[in-house]
Amino acid sequence: MPKRYKQLSWTEIMSKDSWSIFKIMSEFVEGFEALHRIGPCVSIYGSARTGPETQVYKDAQRIATLLSEAGYGVITGGGPGVMEAGNRGAQEAGGASVGLNIELPFEQHDNPYIDRDKSIDFDYFFVRKVMFVKYSQGFIVMPGGYGTMDELFEALTLLQTGKLNSRPIVLYDSKFWTGLVDWFKETMLDKYKTISDSDPDLFSIVNTPEEAVKVITDFHSNAPLKPNF
Repeated sequence: MPKRYKQLSWTEIMSKDSWSIFKIMSEFVEGFEALHRIGPCVSIYGSARTGPETQVYKDAQRIATLLSEAGYGVITGGGPGVMEAGNRGAQEAGGASVGLNIELPFEQHDNPYIDRDKSIDFDYFFVRKVMFVKYSQGFIVMPGGYGTMDELFEALTLLQTGKLNSRPIVLYDSKFWTGLVDWFKETMLDKYKTISDSDPDLFSIVNTPEEAVKVITDFHSNAPLKPNF
């Protein structure tokens, strides 16, 4: 074992786990208390590394503005990049701007466009993801990295397995997503048969902010909005 790691006794391990349970519970309680009155929202996922000068940032901001004008709040991961763009577009349009921040050793910090009463910090990714899916009526996924993929696949898995009521998933920018979607269809579906024929229908691909928001509003036009759980 490397010297930098301390070998813990079984009692120390169990004691540490017990305290972790209380921390996890407190994060769930804080999230539920802060978010249960926010109303219909859409989550916008995307990279923390996307700069304000990029088209992706500008498009994410525009999407958030259009969502706010359509009556939806916006939930993001609370950090910089696409997350900042989403919160910025929502706040400047007068919509609810929610930030679910995660403590990380790099990249992540709260952006200044989150409503004061809707900014929550998390230590645990899985608790944070519960808040995303519990309080979102749809998901718009911008270009991003591993964290964005994690959030996307969480939503896809919950929809595929029926653990989440039907909700739209929108993949933004076909140039970014085409390779992955082709792999879904050609490798997972056609070659290995590890997904069903209907699974690629769980998401839509769009290229403009207007198209992205239309998928959300059209989906809910004939169905009353309701909590996901």
